[in-house]
Amino acid sequence: MQISDLPYPDPGVPDARSGPRFLLWLGRGQLGGQLKSLAWGMLHFGGVAGLPYAVGLGVDAVVDREPNRLLLVGGLLLLIGVAISVGDAMLHRTAVTNWITAAARVQQLLARKTAELGSALTRRVAAGEVVAVSTGDVEKIGWFVEAVSRFLAAVFAIVLVCVGLVFYAPELGVLVAVGVPLIALASLPLLPRATRRADVQREKAGKATELASDTVAGLRVLRGIGGEELFLGRYREASQEVRRAAVRSARMWALISAIQVVLPGLLLITVVWYGASLALDGRIAVGELVAAFSAVATLLYPLRHFEEIAMAYSFSRPSAKRAARVLSLTRTDPAERPAQAGPVGEPAAGGDLYDPRTGLLVPAGRFTAVVCGDPDLAGRLAERLGGHAMEDGNGGDPDVTGDGAGEGGGGSDREAKDGPSVLLGGVALDDLELDTARRLVLVQDKDPVLLSGTLRELLDVPASGAVESGAALAAAQCADVLDALLQSAPDGVEDPMDARITERGRSLSGGQRQRLALARSLVTDPEVLVLDEPTSAVDSHTEARIADGIAALRGGRTTVVLASSPLLLDRADRVVLIDGGTVAAVGTHRELLHREPLYRAVVTRETDEEQRLAGLGLTELEEALTEIEESA
Repeated sequence: MQISDLPYPDPGVPDARSGPRFLLWLGRGQLGGQLKSLAWGMLHFGGVAGLPYAVGLGVDAVVDREPNRLLLVGGLLLLIGVAISVGDAMLHRTAVTNWITAAARVQQLLARKTAELGSALTRRVAAGEVVAVSTGDVEKIGWFVEAVSRFLAAVFAIVLVCVGLVFYAPELGVLVAVGVPLIALASLPLLPRATRRADVQREKAGKATELASDTVAGLRVLRGIGGEELFLGRYREASQEVRRAAVRSARMWALISAIQVVLPGLLLITVVWYGASLALDGRIAVGELVAAFSAVATLLYPLRHFEEIAMAYSFSRPSAKRAARVLSLTRTDPAERPAQAGPVGEPAAGGDLYDPRTGLLVPAGRFTAVVCGDPDLAGRLAERLGGHAMEDGNGGDPDVTGDGAGEGGGGSDREAKDGPSVLLGGVALDDLELDTARRLVLVQDKDPVLLSGTLRELLDVPASGAVESGAALAAAQCADVLDALLQSAPDGVEDPMDARITERGRSLSGGQRQRLALARSLVTDPEVLVLDEPTSAVDSHTEARIADGIAALRGGRTTVVLASSPLLLDRADRVVLIDGGTVAAVGTHRELLHREPLYRAVVTRETDEEQRLAGLGLTELEEALTEIEESA
């Protein structure tokens, strides 16, 4: 794989069981590039290893006054120089290619997982952690992948030098062959402590990144409530903790670097002292002494790669662990579903949507409203209806009936299972291909995102073609949004469809963004449309018109709206009350208002005291009012 070939046609299925397994999987996927890098590295380091012996031969030729041999040594040195230069250039090229292609593979895997899980991803992993994994962690993982081949080439050079010295100058060669492995392993006892300090640094840096991401995302709200300085103070404190942890980590790595310099220096002094005594005794030639000295001095270069591979693994292991954790998240746990005899066919059109866990039945072609007292429960139910429910590699899953504890704050695991999949026309959504499930059921969450671009590009989404963009915009009551876009557009733009929308629609109000997102969902015209609080940011008059527009445009199509607004509920053909994670009542809005106190409390926001008074007779009501007046 070359950089020009990116992106990968298929990044593959990663081994996300652990961080080391993920790194091993990446290495196997880069085997061709690793072998190329190793070959060029062996050429480069082989030239480096052969240089001392050539110098020794040259010295012997000078001492023995043999010009022809000196000329041959000069040619050998020229050849070694070419090998070192070419090998170094190509090693750098192939190593950087391995780095970039490995990082690109991880980024593609993360992008594919994000597209697969959608908004459910941030319910298991904090948004800041996802950002950290897809940026800094990707670079650290790529660093380790590309460092492996250079490390192996350096090991080859060290072995070559030691073995060569044993044969060339046995007395000094044995000393070097024993000393070099000790030097290479001398830092090994310090690595666990250095790794722990590096882990602490990265953990604190990850928390600071999450805090910064959350602060930026809520900056407008923080300014509104005067909390900007409070959160900036928290970020300053988190930044100082990261700085202190980084200093402690750097001190340990500085100690390891010092050991990698001091010990080879001591070995060099020992070799010179012992070799000089041997030369004075006539036991070795001067050329052998020079070759041994040059060999030990040359070993300082490949020995640095032992420190680098230790640092690369230390930094990449937790990064790979975080990446593997994100990549291990799945829509469902295959072990929880019965094995399929063959590929699952697409359900027939006009099938009902049924959730076995809550007992919610959405008849085909009907406008169904769902009322939940807990907004978080409504959000998780919407994701489940769209087949977005997921589990991690350990089987944890967002619990639809849970209280939401642990969500978002670092992605703590859950023990609960998600249970049977939602059925569409009797076919489990989890058994369908992801593209098919997304095409059949579209979920718009309560905080949809608008990408930058023109309004025409925003509405250019995969769709059935049955709903025109103008009809969708009209149903979502976007007339004032079109006027606002046209007014803010540069001169020469006369069609609001060509007006540009800033990133996330920041130039628009919350209600305007919400209505554009609704229009985008209506344009797709899926078989089942699930809307989670689609009108929470608009006024009541606009909300009533939007409710009429949805009912008219989606006539004969299955539509589910999770809301508690009476204006929306009154337009629905069928209203379902969810209490405690299961269906508690079914009927029309007006029927449930009269016979279900819990429904009335959720929809009308009645207090407990108001509910008690509503259930009293006339005499009891007068007595209750008298008690309230006396107590006041």
